Amino acid sequence: MTDPAPVIPFVPADFTAPEKLETHEFRLRMLSVNDVVKDYDAVMSSADHCKTIWPGVQWPEGLTLEQNLIDLGWHQKEFQIRTSFAYTVVNLSGSIVLGCVYVLPTRKRGHDAEVYFWARQSELAGGLEDRLCTTVKDWIARAWPFKAPAFPGRDVAWDTWRAIPDERR
Repeated sequence: MTDPAPVIPFVPADFTAPEKLETHEFRLRMLSVNDVVKDYDAVMSSADHCKTIWPGVQWPEGLTLEQNLIDLGWHQKEFQIRTSFAYTVVNLSGSIVLGCVYVLPTRKRGHDAEVYFWARQSELAGGLEDRLCTTVKDWIARAWPFKAPAFPGRDVAWDTWRAIPDERR
């Protein structure tokens, strides 16, 4: 029997993931089970938009509050064990979830992370998602250890992204 290949950590052992990012308009902080009601409202009111930014994905179709709680618990645990990082985007008072940001490992050749985000559908006309995009890209470049993060569906067209071969890890 051969030994399994070593697991390559997503982030260096000495890296501390940012707890939050705050602008004059919104705050990013770890997504947790405590966000379930506000997150569920944001997700379900933005279902049509989420399907346009992730073509071919049916989420959140059929999502229940209980299933959302399970998802949030999973995201929270992954954050704690540093295998991926999900942030909720809230207004400054914390009363409304405005979207989410996901920083995930990748196997795509030439990249060391995948970053996804979405903004609440009701905030699109005011340009929130564009401002979130600019803020997140700057934050990833400045505060994270990645040399080649990818923003699938944003900087890389989905067909191009899907065609990039996986690296063996």
